[in-house]
Amino acid sequence: MTKLFLSLHVLAAVVAIGPVTVAASMFPPALRRAHRDPGDRDALTTLRMLHRICRVYAAIGMAVPVFGFATASSLGVLGSGWLITSILLTAAAAAVLALLLLPTQDRELAALQDAAPSPATRAASHLAMLTGVFNLLWAAVTVLMIIRPGSTTGA
Repeated sequence: MTKLFLSLHVLAAVVAIGPVTVAASMFPPALRRAHRDPGDRDALTTLRMLHRICRVYAAIGMAVPVFGFATASSLGVLGSGWLITSILLTAAAAAVLALLLLPTQDRELAALQDAAPSPATRAASHLAMLTGVFNLLWAAVTVLMIIRPGSTTGA
């Protein structure tokens, strides 16, 4: 059962978190383009699509910790320091996404649709910074999952 849980955990991480990190990273440059040419419908469509990818895959990403807890439980490592650190970093990444990134994307889309855009460079720079923090948190979790202390894989 452990192998099944681990496989589902890794697949969920790759399939769900990967698209969010890429789409969130593409959003700030697309926002800058939309601000440069407010009449460009393709730019607005691109922003909507990137935001939708972030929202949908964030919801699918909930499977990552679910299968992670199942895997950790079956391995008997729930109390390990590296796992607790990974859980905290994952929670921080989820908070950045849910409380900062997605709402800021929402506001910027609404402002563009209402033809009352905020200053492009400030909003895009803020989103780029938030995305960088989100991506770094996930990179740290990934490293902890691969190079976990006490690993028996020899990796």
